[in-house]
Amino acid sequence: MAIVDSLAASKGITGAEFAAEAIRRVAESEADYRAFIQVGIDAADRGDVVPHEQVMAELDQMIERHQTRCR
Repeated sequence: MAIVDSLAASKGITGAEFAAEAIRRVAESEADYRAFIQVGIDAADRGDVVPHEQVMAELDQMIERHQTRCR
């Protein structure tokens, strides 16, 4: 709690206010993350996906281009 109180004091707020703000930020971040994941789930449910083999082929090409530039 000492770090919370110290950070809160530097912002001119109470430790409780600081903690409430931190909790709100984490909750918003979690909600955003869950929404992002749901977009992927919905796409997969629709069949809107890229086959693994295609993804790996594209990554292999990217790696090869990078290695060629670095030689």
